[in-house]
Amino acid sequence: MAALPGSDPRPLAARMRPQTLGAYVGQNHLLGKGGPLRAMVQAGHLHSMILWGPPGSGKTTLAQLLAHAAGQHFQILSAVNSGVREIRAAVTSAEAAQSLGQGTVLFIDEIHRFNKSQQDALLPHVEEGVVTLIGATTENPSFALVNALLSRARVYVLKALTGEELGTVLDHALADSVLGLGNLAIEMSPEVRKGLLTAADGDARRLLNLLDLAVQLAPVQAGNTQITAEIVAAASGQSWRRFDKGGEAFYDEISAFHKSLRGSDPDAALYWLARMLDGGADPLYLARRLVRMASEDIGLADPRAMDMALAAKEAYAFLGSPEGELALAQATVYLASCPKSNRVYDAWNAVRTAVKAGGTAEVPLHLRNAPTKLLKTLDYGKEYQYDHDYPDAIAPEQHYLPPGLRQTHFYDPSDRGLEARIQERLRWINAHRQSVREKNPHA
Repeated sequence: MAALPGSDPRPLAARMRPQTLGAYVGQNHLLGKGGPLRAMVQAGHLHSMILWGPPGSGKTTLAQLLAHAAGQHFQILSAVNSGVREIRAAVTSAEAAQSLGQGTVLFIDEIHRFNKSQQDALLPHVEEGVVTLIGATTENPSFALVNALLSRARVYVLKALTGEELGTVLDHALADSVLGLGNLAIEMSPEVRKGLLTAADGDARRLLNLLDLAVQLAPVQAGNTQITAEIVAAASGQSWRRFDKGGEAFYDEISAFHKSLRGSDPDAALYWLARMLDGGADPLYLARRLVRMASEDIGLADPRAMDMALAAKEAYAFLGSPEGELALAQATVYLASCPKSNRVYDAWNAVRTAVKAGGTAEVPLHLRNAPTKLLKTLDYGKEYQYDHDYPDAIAPEQHYLPPGLRQTHFYDPSDRGLEARIQERLRWINAHRQSVREKNPHA
C-alpha cells in the first residue's frame, strides 16, 4: 500500500483546493472572457449571490476565491447545523470587522436547508451591506429560497465538470509533489484513467477522493504505484449518478423521460429510464408516470397503451428488481412507438375550466331521472328519446348539454391511430344530427 506524501493529514481533495482564481478549473461561462464573475472581480466589486450547481462543481472554493480577490473576510456556515443564533453571531463578527473597514463574505453552504425564518433573519444584514451573502445550493433556488432573499442576490448556475476539466484536475493532483501525489510515480493506462474520470461523473471532489483511495489500495512495484481497473472499481464501490430523488436532477430527468416518450424516440426514452433506475428512482413511481403518459400523450390514438402501462406496473410489483425493470422497458418502448394524441387531455382541461366558470347549470328536464310520480308530474324525463329506438342508436334531435353549452365542442379527435376512426365516426354523427335539426329547427 502506497504511503501518502508529506505530513499534511487532510484528504487529497482538501489539499488540492485551488488557492487562486487562475488555478480554478471549470465554470468558464462565469469566469472566462466576458463572464459575469470575471467582470465583477476585475471591477473590484462583490455582490451577494447564490451559486447553484451539482456536488463537486466548485461552489465553496469559488466563494472563497471571490472573497479573497475582493479583499474581504470569509466566514462560513453550514445550513445543516446552523440556525438563527449562528447567523446572529456571524453578523456580530461582521459588524465588528465593518467598524474597522473590513468587509465580510458570509458563505452559507446548502442554504436551501434554511427554513423561511432563518432565511428572513439574513435579509436586513444583506440589505444593509453588513455582509455579502454567498449561498451554495444543489436545489433550484426558485423553489428552495424565499423571494425576498432571491431579490437581493444574483443566481449563478455552475455546471458539472466536463471530462476534459476533470482530466486537468487529475493531472494537477498527479503532478504536484508537495500537496498532491507527484512523488509516488503513479502509473495507470489510458483506459484506467478514462474509467476514473467516468466514475467521477462530473464531480471534482469525488474524482480526487477516488484517486486518494485508489492510491492507498494500489500495490507498489519497483517504486511505482500501479493503479488498475480493478483498483478503481474497488475504490468506486457502488457508482451513484447525480440523481437526488426529489430535487432538480430528479425532475430534469423525469422531464427528459416524458418528453422523449412524447416525441416518439424509444432510444432516448429507454436511456432516461435506465438513468433514473441507475440513480435510485423508485421503479413504481416510474410505472405510475408511464400510466399517466399513456393517458396524457397517447389517449385514444392507441387505448392499448394504457393496458400496457398498467400491465408493466403490475409486472414490476409482482417480480421486483431487476426482472420487473424489463416490463417497464417494454412499456416504455411501446408507448414511445405509439401514435400520439393529447386531445382527451385537452378536452378534459377545457371541460374543467367550463365547469368552474359556468356555475351550476341545470340538468335539462328530459335527461333527469323520474323514479316517482311527483317527479313525473314535474316533467322529469319527459320527451326523453331512447337512443336505441333510432337508426344507428342515435336520437339526432336530442341535446345532452345544458342549453348554454349546446354549441360547445370539448373533444376534437386527432387523425392519428384509432382516434382517426373515432374522428370519422363523430363527424358522421354530427353531420347526421345537423341535417335532421336543419329540417326541424325547433328541436
